[in-house]
Amino acid sequence: MILILFRSRLRGEAAPGYADMAAEMLASARQMPGFVDFRHYTAEDGERLSAVWWEDETTLSAWREHERHRLAQRLGREQWYSEYHIEVAEIVRERRWESPR
Repeated sequence: MILILFRSRLRGEAAPGYADMAAEMLASARQMPGFVDFRHYTAEDGERLSAVWWEDETTLSAWREHERHRLAQRLGREQWYSEYHIEVAEIVRERRWESPR
């Protein structure tokens, strides 16, 4: 499994359309083969963190090259983000525990 950590900050004057494009991208990603999960968090200082899990490198590559996603990437650099940092990691081990109810 592949994990993408996308840390970003929006420009104070981010152009209109960001929220609509973000919603469209999430809906599209959820329909892509190999999509596993998505979580998003915003820190008090405005830094945003999106965590996206993909089945493997092949399915991640398909998403990376998705035509509308490429447009969203370009618009993000041109209009919406003041900065971003992307990390791609392979999950080598996973453990899960839940308290009995």
